[in-house]
Amino acid sequence: MVVIQLLQQRPRFNETSLIPSKSPLRSRKCRSRINLLIAAQSLPSRTQRIMESIAVRGEVGGAGGAYSYSALKRLDQLWSSLCSAQTVLKKPQEVVSKIPGSFTEFGLRDESVVTFDVLVCGGTLGIFLATALTIKGLRVGVVERNILKGREQEWNISRKELLELVEAGILLEDDIEHATDVKFNPNRCGFEGKGEIWVEDILNLGVSPSKIIEIMKKRFNSLGGVIFESCSLSSICIYDDAAVLHLADGNILASRLVIDAMGNFSPVVKQAFPAGSGPLDRTTYMFTYVDPQSRCPRLEDLLEDYWDLMPNYQEVSLDNLEILRVVYGIFPTYRDSPLPAAFDRVLQFGDASGIQSPVSFGGFGSLTRHLGRLSNGIYEAINGDFLDSYHLSLLNPYMPNLSASWLFQRAMSAKQQSNVSPDFINELLWVNFQSMQRLGDPVLRPFLQDVIQFGPLVKTLGLVMITKPQIIPSIFKQVGFPVLVNWFGHFAMLGYYTFLSTFIGPTIRPLVNSLPKKMKYQWKRNLEAWYYGAGLDYRQ
Repeated sequence: MVVIQLLQQRPRFNETSLIPSKSPLRSRKCRSRINLLIAAQSLPSRTQRIMESIAVRGEVGGAGGAYSYSALKRLDQLWSSLCSAQTVLKKPQEVVSKIPGSFTEFGLRDESVVTFDVLVCGGTLGIFLATALTIKGLRVGVVERNILKGREQEWNISRKELLELVEAGILLEDDIEHATDVKFNPNRCGFEGKGEIWVEDILNLGVSPSKIIEIMKKRFNSLGGVIFESCSLSSICIYDDAAVLHLADGNILASRLVIDAMGNFSPVVKQAFPAGSGPLDRTTYMFTYVDPQSRCPRLEDLLEDYWDLMPNYQEVSLDNLEILRVVYGIFPTYRDSPLPAAFDRVLQFGDASGIQSPVSFGGFGSLTRHLGRLSNGIYEAINGDFLDSYHLSLLNPYMPNLSASWLFQRAMSAKQQSNVSPDFINELLWVNFQSMQRLGDPVLRPFLQDVIQFGPLVKTLGLVMITKPQIIPSIFKQVGFPVLVNWFGHFAMLGYYTFLSTFIGPTIRPLVNSLPKKMKYQWKRNLEAWYYGAGLDYRQ
């Protein structure tokens, strides 16, 4: 994604266009071979020239927090390793280790070891959960390898999602106004050569990460929270009664529970599971969905495609733009997500848990939706000492609405050799959006905010099959029969969870408080899994 400043009149609305690249996986073998032979004389790419002409000011942590050309090259190396066949053979770094016995038995619990109820590793999104837990009276620390601050860009979100943070008690409505840099309506969903659909109040706020994280940071500190900045995690030792963090600077911290909020490339996950805007500014995005394979394009190659496609999309020449910032990232997603807890006393949170949508990668939106549920559940787990991997996994349960989203991601994934029309993805999106628009806001609006529900999904699929039955064979070709069979299982479970939450949940819920403490905890998590897994937490 690229932040650009138009040297023209101010745009009247923000645009989100779903226009896939015509050939995102075209071969570049010849050019790569020439570059290798005459590297000393080769000219820099257009991406390199553009990015090296931009002043880089203080890169930060989190996805999209780095935007220099050298950081792009480092991320490209990581992406190449993910696409390499040898990746699965490389043993990941062992960050978490289990040590039998009590922490106190080893004589390590002394005044030099600072102890907490919860330690959150990764502060960009982790500071929100840390603040929510501190409000509940827990002693919480945040470990951040950089200075804890948000990047100079925007998180696009809807006001109703931010109000979830107000409801959780960590944000005030006045804070929303302060942190919001841009407001716009309506939004356009455009489909090349097909048409467009306009929506109101969907992802229409541009929230400044730097402002909202600074608000959280001050609130967290005022509540007695402790932030360890510029501190890298070396290892986590799990004892019977504590989790002990060893930091790169030699400091040792202990806690009852560790929250892994270190994002998509968390070392814990690897082990367990082998631009500020002004009135003339406009932000545009290009997403490419791929399965990591040896012939996948580099990020720099995709940026070259972006420079080719963007002038037509924005209807302005590159020569008439001042490019302020180039932001890029890799967002790995998991078929089996959210990820369960793999260790006692360690729980994944945010992007590290894989709870974000595999289609939109909306980490901040996912956080606002699940923060109240997770903070309550973590508090109960600590109070009841339910900190083994089984009970922690109940906080990241199977959610069929999230798993069902995989079909949409697979349908939009670029293939190296495709046997469908180049216009298939654009046509499929247009047909689906047309159907949802005809069915009204109760169907369209949840989908646009990453919430899949059984009733709206059935209506949409039914209308697509009635109005455009000829697209069905292409869907089978694009995603494959085994994927559709697997998806149908999640679709059936989505209906089952909807039934359980709608008809069984209200009968069980009044009885839960009378259960023994451990059973009460388990049943509350089951009820939440049905409710959130069916998407019934969504409110208009």
